[in-house]
Amino acid sequence: MKSSKFVYAIESLSVWVGRAFGWCILVLTLSVSYEVFVRYILNKPTVWAFDMMVQMYGALFMMAGAYALAQDTHVRGDVIYRLFPVRLQATIDFILYLIFFFPGMLALAWFGAEIASDSWRYKEVSWNSPARIQVYFFKTLIPVAAGLLLLQGLAELVRAWKAMRTGVWMKRLDDVRETEDALMGDTHIDTPPGAAGSPR
Repeated sequence: MKSSKFVYAIESLSVWVGRAFGWCILVLTLSVSYEVFVRYILNKPTVWAFDMMVQMYGALFMMAGAYALAQDTHVRGDVIYRLFPVRLQATIDFILYLIFFFPGMLALAWFGAEIASDSWRYKEVSWNSPARIQVYFFKTLIPVAAGLLLLQGLAELVRAWKAMRTGVWMKRLDDVRETEDALMGDTHIDTPPGAAGSPR
């Protein structure tokens, strides 16, 4: 039970961060629309829109990584994997997380922290436009995103360990539904009782 609470606490954080940074899509859309309008209608292009769009997209891409992992939406080559028994699936996941995921995320956190530190030290700005927008805030997201992925990776490791022992995958916190599921009227929600996002 404690392990389940641990997993769901981390997943709740990942989902919350993903939802928060999802607002970058709105900012990005408004920025692109504004830039298109002033550039092609008023013939007065901005000097800041391009840099801001790059940073918004980058922030969304990086900070949604843990969210996507928590929702099990990362691309998976599961043509054969899905045919395996749950215990074998969990064993494969457990081993692959240890061998590939954690070393990769630790490297990203380590070198990302160096990149962010250097950027803050000389107050790095963008050279893509005359606006010279600061990028050290943006580069700080690299180690932060890696840290969130490491946390969510721990949750996935615990999830795999439990599935290896019980032969059943833990249910995930429900957040969004695939369009085709909604169109087919799928009302089933795989959410643990009392967890965030569960029906009351």
